[in-house]
Amino acid sequence: MPAGGFVVGDGQNAYPGKLTPFVLFTCVVAAMGGLIFGYDIGISGGVTSMPSFLKRFFPSVYRKQQEDASTNQYCQYDSATLTMFTSSLYLAALISSLVASTVTRKFGRRLSMLFGGILFCAGALINGFAKHVWMLIVGRILLGFGIGFANQAVPLYLSEMAPYKYRGALNIGFQLSITIGILVAEVLNYFFAKIKGGWGWRLSLGGAVVPALIITIGSLVLPDTPNSMIERGQHEEAKTKLRRIRGVDDVSQEFDDLVAASKESQSIEHPWRNLLRRKYRPHLTMAVMIPFFQQLTGINVIMFYAPVLFNTIGFTTDASLMSAVVTGSVNVAATLVSIYGVDRWGRRFLFLEGGTQMLICQAVVAACIGAKFGVDGTPGELPKWYAIVVVTFICIYVAGFAWSWGPLGWLVPSEIFPLEIRSAAQSITVSVNMIFTFIIAQIFLTMLCHLKFGLFLVFAFFVVVMSIFVYIFLPETKGIPIEEMGQVWRSHWYWSRFVEDGEYGNALEMGKSSNQAGTKHV
Repeated sequence: MPAGGFVVGDGQNAYPGKLTPFVLFTCVVAAMGGLIFGYDIGISGGVTSMPSFLKRFFPSVYRKQQEDASTNQYCQYDSATLTMFTSSLYLAALISSLVASTVTRKFGRRLSMLFGGILFCAGALINGFAKHVWMLIVGRILLGFGIGFANQAVPLYLSEMAPYKYRGALNIGFQLSITIGILVAEVLNYFFAKIKGGWGWRLSLGGAVVPALIITIGSLVLPDTPNSMIERGQHEEAKTKLRRIRGVDDVSQEFDDLVAASKESQSIEHPWRNLLRRKYRPHLTMAVMIPFFQQLTGINVIMFYAPVLFNTIGFTTDASLMSAVVTGSVNVAATLVSIYGVDRWGRRFLFLEGGTQMLICQAVVAACIGAKFGVDGTPGELPKWYAIVVVTFICIYVAGFAWSWGPLGWLVPSEIFPLEIRSAAQSITVSVNMIFTFIIAQIFLTMLCHLKFGLFLVFAFFVVVMSIFVYIFLPETKGIPIEEMGQVWRSHWYWSRFVEDGEYGNALEMGKSSNQAGTKHV
């Protein structure tokens, strides 16, 4: 590859560089920020199915759970306080992600990760030692503040550090960490639930300190991204860091483009207001719609209520926790498939294949639960084959999500925003994700009680809608440098009317004009 890079047919720059051990190490450490989010998702559903936890904090739910199995199983966990325990975290994450935007933009990505780790650690300690419901909810709010900071900074950090050819795989490391966190939490729940004396839930909740310390310590040893350093005026340090990250001496073309993008970014006084400008219409649409649809796949219903859900459809507490471990293992394995395929097959292919897979599985699960439970929620004796069929299709559903909407819901928004709106737009993505996670967590058990098996059909409907949206409106972003993403919108049949050639990225285009002579056309 020539030192000056080359321009492929559509005008895209391909910067020189390779996947160095240094950048691999930094991306792996940064991706560990997903552990705190994943651990919480896995833990919250597990502890809310532990009888000792329910008896202490949610006695009305415990009494329903202990009633005769002939009662309506759909409604046994319907409790506003119980759902507030689960969903208060996501409301707090929504609020903190807005603050994190300013911190990330003005002080760098690392500081947001550090704040995230410290706040999550404090929340874990309060939950582990909780004696009253209010302590649980305060702890959950602190956990949410931590997740808001981490989820705002980590995907941006990964997209900016990774060489563009490997950006998809390295960014999905964040989702892989989320899935590992979920799996570890579910395994711990399974064993902690067996502790005599019924205090295992304290270990489950307090154990969140471990992933919190990992991201806290990690943020202290990580370098900041060249994009962030340039944004804060540290040009020479950024150029030195860029050479080390890319593993080559000549990074002048990429560096010049980053400086040009930063100049355009600094000309924007109000990035939040700027998001509403016409030329950012496609970015704002994706920042809202992708996380919105990600939550309406129904995945969080499965993941943070998996033990409750399996218990509801007739599994014992032990069996329901073990079934959740199985789905968590599938989640991790399928995310590895996404890491392998995202930069080979592209984002759109994975989105559409995963959507088709989820749709089929949701229809089958709805039919299975509807056939056995009917509308009154009284299943009677559940045969073993029935349990195997339900768990199998839920696992296939989880796999479909884990190599499509799961990782891509974080990857695609983090890679499409130009620098001048990147922090603000990423906050929009996190905020939309959290507000709909909050809403679904808050109303899911009530919806299950009233819609019964039809709840899965509701989510199936949204999977159809989101797949159509991707097919029509989402361009392919595979293999395009992050600062060159404007060409994607300019060449799109619909978005090109909003992003005109002379309007988007003027500073970037001017910045590159000086080194175009060294480029090679293919």
